[in-house]
Amino acid sequence: MELVVTEEHRALRATLRRFFAATSPSVEVRRLMATADGYDPAVWARMGGELGLQAMAIPEEYGGAGFGHRELAIVLEEMGRVLLCAPYLASAVLAAGALLTTGDETAKRDLLPGIAAGTTIATLAWVEDDGRWEPDRVATAASASVAAGGGWRLDGVKSFVLDGRIADLVLVAARAPAGLSLFAVDGRAPGLVRTGLPTLDQTRKLARLRFTGVPARLVGAEGGAGPALRATLDRAAVALAAEQLGGAQRVLDMSVEYAKVRRQFGRPIGAFQAVKHKCADMLVAVESARSAVMYASAVADDDPRELAAVAGPAKAYCSEAYREAAAENIQIHGGVGFTWEHDAHLYFKRATSARLLLGDPDHHRELLARRILGN
Repeated sequence: MELVVTEEHRALRATLRRFFAATSPSVEVRRLMATADGYDPAVWARMGGELGLQAMAIPEEYGGAGFGHRELAIVLEEMGRVLLCAPYLASAVLAAGALLTTGDETAKRDLLPGIAAGTTIATLAWVEDDGRWEPDRVATAASASVAAGGGWRLDGVKSFVLDGRIADLVLVAARAPAGLSLFAVDGRAPGLVRTGLPTLDQTRKLARLRFTGVPARLVGAEGGAGPALRATLDRAAVALAAEQLGGAQRVLDMSVEYAKVRRQFGRPIGAFQAVKHKCADMLVAVESARSAVMYASAVADDDPRELAAVAGPAKAYCSEAYREAAAENIQIHGGVGFTWEHDAHLYFKRATSARLLLGDPDHHRELLARRILGN
């Protein structure tokens, strides 16, 4: 297992940074977060057409680029750095990851090429109104339907669905007679009502989906979605940790830059010990988060059987490092850091919401304890 940064990785990062600097400046983030859809279709198309980002971690046989989690982590880190407003985490990570773990070759060949090309926006509807990312909490019901031509119908509610209001394809975790199963639903299917939710982090759109007799296609084996969903959560946790790392690095950079130019009592505030200590603590937290992401990404590529033991701790640590760094960034900026016009609050809100997404740190530590104890 190699924990090295190659020249190819540096080139990828440089390309992404130039692209996102041009397409996702702060003024554009603020414009998009005020819209209902929350993303720019033209930029989304360029992400797929020019850079192939949606195809990054999808195997070539399904229309993807066939790269690994190391490269995907770089992509998410650079997106987190600029607070990119786009359905990437929902579509290219959660939905694509769920399909890849099911073992349903027909569904993968039917559904993944559109996700890889960026022409299909997909999402994973797992969590319900209690907000718990646990397979045994799923109550949405799936029933076989003669009227649906031998297919399935879904009834229930999903909440906090990433980009659920705009998704063309919704993968739904539901409980069938044989147990927890995964179903594919057309975003425009009859009986599906999608409602946008108010969010603390306006740069990331969430929705509540109500299913009333919605026709659905079974993906994978009936009753066999539990292991696939757990594997999907582990992979997505590493990707989200990388995004959190990008945001944490950006707020550290903001703090250091401001400490150099803001003067008080005749000298830069960075000369004061209290500010130095804050920046030093932020640096230690960010570099530790970087190590966690690099290791978890390497495990995902080289030893996926061990991923369950490292994905949760990586996400838990990065969640706390990002939130603490974002809070300290506001403190270092002083009064201006509390204003709407400054970007500090946007990163703090993203850090706070990302801490809860896919489960908070306590949830992931509990999962690790259960796995260690064999429960």
